[in-house]
Amino acid sequence: MEYSEIVRRQKEYFAGNATKTLEHRLETLRLLEGLLKKNEAHFLEALEADLGKSADEAFMTEIGIVYEEIRFMKRHLKKWMKAKSVKTAMTHLASKAWTIHEPYGAVLVISPWNYPYQLALTPLIGAIASGNTVVLKPSELAPKTSDMLFQVLSKFREEIIAVVLGDALQTTKLLQEPFDYCFFTGSSRVGKLIMGQVAEQLMPVTLELGGKSPLIVSKDADLKLAAKRVAFGKWLNAGQTCIAPDYAFVDQQVYDQFKQELIIAIRELYGENPLENKNYGRIVNQAHFKRLRSYVDGIQMDEQTLKMAPFLLENPDPDSSVMQEEIFGPILPLYSYQNLEDVLRFIKERPKPLALYLFTKNRELERKVLFETSSGSVCVNDTLMQISTPYLPFGGVGASGMGSYHGYQSFETFSHQKSVLRQPNWLDFGFRYPSSKWRGKILRLIFK
Repeated sequence: MEYSEIVRRQKEYFAGNATKTLEHRLETLRLLEGLLKKNEAHFLEALEADLGKSADEAFMTEIGIVYEEIRFMKRHLKKWMKAKSVKTAMTHLASKAWTIHEPYGAVLVISPWNYPYQLALTPLIGAIASGNTVVLKPSELAPKTSDMLFQVLSKFREEIIAVVLGDALQTTKLLQEPFDYCFFTGSSRVGKLIMGQVAEQLMPVTLELGGKSPLIVSKDADLKLAAKRVAFGKWLNAGQTCIAPDYAFVDQQVYDQFKQELIIAIRELYGENPLENKNYGRIVNQAHFKRLRSYVDGIQMDEQTLKMAPFLLENPDPDSSVMQEEIFGPILPLYSYQNLEDVLRFIKERPKPLALYLFTKNRELERKVLFETSSGSVCVNDTLMQISTPYLPFGGVGASGMGSYHGYQSFETFSHQKSVLRQPNWLDFGFRYPSSKWRGKILRLIFK
């Protein structure tokens, strides 16, 4: 079927108002939940085939998060959909004012390959819960998972949810259609192209991008625990995580100790030979494998299996490719620092990151870093965990994206907040009209 026909049918279905009801939204979420649980084993197999993810890792970072998002939506949706009364100004005596969250209509969701299940379904859940119809375009670089999404979601009427498979050309064609909203997750480079295309239609958009997320380890940090949590966050999914620590600054007084603890943590988590560890993922394809290999010499790797071991890169040139581009792989640049001001200056001179990580017990230092830096999110004394709660919005700022989602924020993102004012018929202030001789004096009394 032509894309224009899919969009036309979704818009026509949306115009019938069925998706706006609480019953339709909850029924769609329940059906989705049931289908996902029924096909969980197939999705686990697909994620292993696409990215070498173990069943435990895939459930923790993809499937479990999606289940929780659906449960959270079902639990709170009725309350969120209620109209919210707001106060009125002195000039609106006896008026009633409120806001209504109304769905946009037909939504396009474009998802990436690194978490091909979670990053496709989490925004889809938000769009459905908000009363929209959805066209999902999953990544062709995770073909097994994308194919499973197509098979499972085809159980829905195409007027409610449709899945389009294919490469970047198909994405370009979809962006020419008159969608009411676009949600994109991917690289900053592609995000700029998406932004340019949707601008032609004045289509509202959320961009979930990436960037180089910094890590700061202060001298008072719990170094053993910090190392374990950094190793978890950096090398989960072989480093192919948009909010993974991209480079680290460690206080020089504890630099050697932290580096040693990090080496121990890597060994504890992934063994002496991570390339043989079933719980350690692989690089998605040859192109990304070659890109990562070009950054460093001496990294342990297997080109046949596309596995690349964790690698610590000490003191690289800040102008080198590994420090200018988002790494998106198992390489962690390490720097030592004497003065925190130099670290903050380094961070602030670069594009705003998607995440920032700080390990410290010092609340004053924590407040200073939070106050002086800008990032999509901050996690203190851990890594990645800020993304796994539906109570916190997730999104970027500046070069790392615009807009956010998860939980209530997804409901906000995929809804237009409509203002409503009801004026009384029995009260009409004459001074508002140009025929009133007291108009100027009364208005000045009110507004001064």
